Amino acid sequence: MATAENKTKENDGDVTAFIETVEHEGRRQDAMELLDMFTSITGEEPKMWGDSIVGFGSYHYKYDSGREGDMCRSGFSPRKQNLSLYVLSCTSEQENKAKQTELLERLGPHKRGSACLYVTRLDRIDRNVLAELIAFDKEAMDKKYP
Repeated sequence: MATAENKTKENDGDVTAFIETVEHEGRRQDAMELLDMFTSITGEEPKMWGDSIVGFGSYHYKYDSGREGDMCRSGFSPRKQNLSLYVLSCTSEQENKAKQTELLERLGPHKRGSACLYVTRLDRIDRNVLAELIAFDKEAMDKKYP
């Protein structure tokens, strides 16, 4: 049985132009700050993934189900409701749970999905802890996907 193709792919979209289209000024400013933070911490050039994710680096995944594809190692999306931060990809692995839990407890108000962290505004969280979380996830991703 053929699996559906991943719709979120790296493309040649202009990251800065995308951020400039973000409607809410505060969200736009947060996105520019995140752009600098992720670029500095990951050492990767930002790339558009799909039409709304700013991604850094890439990796190839393959699930037990046979589904496979490529995705950014980390990144963010300035969505209308919140900032979606893709920084939990590998930190949910058993060996990383304690450190992840400790960081999330210090972060400030957030919600989380399986690989996503959702925050409403950067000024409501501890930016230093966010930087630690980005670096921690990068290290875990580098180990799992060298």
